[in-house]
Amino acid sequence: MSAPEPRNAPSRTSRLLVSVRSRGGLVFLIGFAIFFGGIFATGGAPIMDSLYGLLSNFVKTDDPRGFRYPRSSEWAVPLAGLGVIVGILVGGRFIRFLEVLGLRWDRMDTGDKVTALVGVFGGLVAAAPLLQVLSFVNFDSYVRVGLYIGITLGLVSLSLYGLQSMADVLPWNRTRGRARRTGIKILDTNVIIDGRVYDIARAGFLEGQLYVPQFVLEELQYIADSSDALKRQRGRRGLEVLRHMQGEFNLEIGKLDLRASEMPKEVDARLVKLASALGADIVTNDFNLNRVASLQNIRVLSLNDLALALRTNVLPQETMTLKIIREGNQIGQGVGYLDDGTMVVVENGAGHVGDTAEVTVSQVIQTERGKMIFAEIEGLDEPPRRKRHRHG
Repeated sequence: MSAPEPRNAPSRTSRLLVSVRSRGGLVFLIGFAIFFGGIFATGGAPIMDSLYGLLSNFVKTDDPRGFRYPRSSEWAVPLAGLGVIVGILVGGRFIRFLEVLGLRWDRMDTGDKVTALVGVFGGLVAAAPLLQVLSFVNFDSYVRVGLYIGITLGLVSLSLYGLQSMADVLPWNRTRGRARRTGIKILDTNVIIDGRVYDIARAGFLEGQLYVPQFVLEELQYIADSSDALKRQRGRRGLEVLRHMQGEFNLEIGKLDLRASEMPKEVDARLVKLASALGADIVTNDFNLNRVASLQNIRVLSLNDLALALRTNVLPQETMTLKIIREGNQIGQGVGYLDDGTMVVVENGAGHVGDTAEVTVSQVIQTERGKMIFAEIEGLDEPPRRKRHRHG
């Protein structure tokens, strides 16, 4: 399943507005704007003097003092405005960094959080005596600051690395269980187009929150706008299924995608990464996605496996009433079907095509796609057995 390129990708401005939708983010943004506006208004004059001095080397002027920056209070206004713009851009980046950092911290296991805090604290404690010794050495201020930062970061990194290498023996990791599951069910494109998920949800077999990522919705829209009539019909059917489900169930679309940063381009890989970040289950009927997600310890609810599990359990030596509708691949064989679509191969049933006969199950073979049932026409002189009546 390949992922189409989003045609209506959100702009940087819209992403910035989303990031500052909370009051805290707006306060941060205003603070950055005021701070940089003040710096540009008060400290911009020397910078402009330097720039104008460089321009005087290339631009000829009659003024013997050269090409000079006009120092006036009026020029502080545009410089402050420029500082406000720079402050908004820098503040937006800083808020986005805090959001990503907070989401990653929230997804971390409790043991990993303890390891990170202990590692940082241990690194700072180890750096303290070295920084005290360096305070008695005569260094330039810039060199001193660089040494302080380098030694502190180095020892903190070394402490974190040492604790992570001993993660298996740390006391707070001994009781670590499997990954926390949230009960969220992520629907992929194939299972939405299939449509059976709507009936299964109505029957009450899908509990908890149902979730459709934004990129899955975009893929459905892409398929619904395809020039191929069959693809277009499948895409529109999937959108119709989503419309019905959104009206009846706890279904959200696209609100949790930010919980997984740096999403890959391929849809299946996105689903697996998002499910891992949310602690969610994937609802699908895609065999390859099922295998890939299972290998990464993600629970998969396969509609194909559910359909196979719901097929009727037939035992050897059981008799049933079956309508033989066609001849089989081998000479003398007839073929009929149970109500759930399971194929029954009847030995010596070729002469009974079109008839309803009593057959005895001789063998049941389980395959990856379901069951294969082999039966024989029941003889008149055989002892009676328990019967299960089916009408093909």
